[in-house]
Formats: sequence, structure tokens, C-alpha cells
Amino acid sequence: MRSSVVRIANIAHSTTDRTGFLPTLIALAKEKGVVGYPGDGANVWNAVHSRDVASLFRLALEKGQAGTYWHAVGDGAIPYREIAEAIGSRLGLPAVSIPADVLMVPGYFGFLANIVTQNYPASNLITRRTLGWEPTQPSLLADLDNGHYFPVA
Repeated sequence: MRSSVVRIANIAHSTTDRTGFLPTLIALAKEKGVVGYPGDGANVWNAVHSRDVASLFRLALEKGQAGTYWHAVGDGAIPYREIAEAIGSRLGLPAVSIPADVLMVPGYFGFLANIVTQNYPASNLITRRTLGWEPTQPSLLADLDNGHYFPVA
């Protein structure tokens, strides 16, 4: 058996995403009336479109050597504050800093408090060079602007 590992970005987004991380953040913002980000919001997250993940799985099966690791990352270092601001602009809600003492209460983020404070930088350079993978779908922030995460009621 020949196997490899595809590490999928923290946020996998697409028009079919109904239960992932973004819908959870959007629901939380609607519930709280603001879109929170931890501290100064400079911690970075990574994201990838689900269709780009699918093409990477195909390439990993076709070209990947056994025992290799691939990063399915379309956007490698998005400051969390930018994600919060993009959600806020679509919902008409302010993006606000959640101080560390509130984060640990667990305050605004609840069970997500420890997760949202982390940095998750990642690079797709080796994946792109070795497999020829190039993400072609919209970036996370562009996908948030497409509107499908914010249906009109």
C-alpha cells in the first residue's frame, strides 16, 4: 500500500460549507451582536477552498511518493482580525477585540477560546513545486465576499 498525508488548512471553505468553522463563527457573531477577534487579531490562520483540496488529493494519489506529507493551503497567513472584519462587514456588525482575560473565562468564544488564539502559519510551496498543485478557487476573503455564507432571509 502506498500512502501519503494531506494536511487540510484550518478553514476549508466553499459554497457547500454549512457546518464548518466559518458557519460557526458567523452564528457566534449573530448571537453576540459583534464579531470578536482575540487580542490584536494578528494571529494568523490558513484556509483553502474545498475544490482545491479535491484536486490536491487527486495529485497526491497520482504523483505523490509513499510516506509524503502535503499541505492543502490556499491562503497561508491571514490575520484573524481580517477574517473577523470580513464577517462583520457582511453582517453589518462591528469587529471587536476580545481581551485575553475575557478569552480565558471563556467569554466570547466559549469552547473555541484556545483554538482562535493560536497561530497556524503554513506554506504550500513544497506541495506546489513537487506536485504542480496550484489553488485556482477563490481565496477565503473573496469567498466571504461572494455572499453564500450570508443568505438573505
